[in-house]
Amino acid sequence: MANTRASRTKTSVSRQTRDYYYTDGNTVRKVQEVPDRYSAPARTKTKKVSRNAHKNRAKALQTSRGYVMFLAVASVATLFMCVHFLQLKATVTNQTKTISSLESQLNTLQSENDALYDQALMSVNMDSIKEYAMTQLGMHYASKDQIKWYSITGESYFRQYASVPEAK
Repeated sequence: MANTRASRTKTSVSRQTRDYYYTDGNTVRKVQEVPDRYSAPARTKTKKVSRNAHKNRAKALQTSRGYVMFLAVASVATLFMCVHFLQLKATVTNQTKTISSLESQLNTLQSENDALYDQALMSVNMDSIKEYAMTQLGMHYASKDQIKWYSITGESYFRQYASVPEAK
């Protein structure tokens, strides 16, 4: 009976130590305990402020009518500028959409025009036109003495508004 009582005490002691200590590796450390509640520091006495200091503080906190009017005018001006800016931005956005729409239409029309031009070139047979001109209309190639050469300065093409004079 004495042996059982001694073994019981050891067990209760080990349970108590288990509550406060734990094993981490080969060392035993103490579990952190819950800290005490935070207590507010004691208030310090406030210095007595003179009557003039109170008056100066009260004056500093007051706002004059002029300052209030200035703030109101500045606020209205800022609001006006913001609204005007938003209107301009909306106008620019609409113009950008219009420009992109017109560019899309231009690209479509240019591709249609190129397709029609290619179709027109393919429908014309230059050999048959040449043969018709030489046989039916009596046309022929110009000889070397019929060709007149002109030098053009400053322009890339020549416009003829009158008949070309005969060479002398």
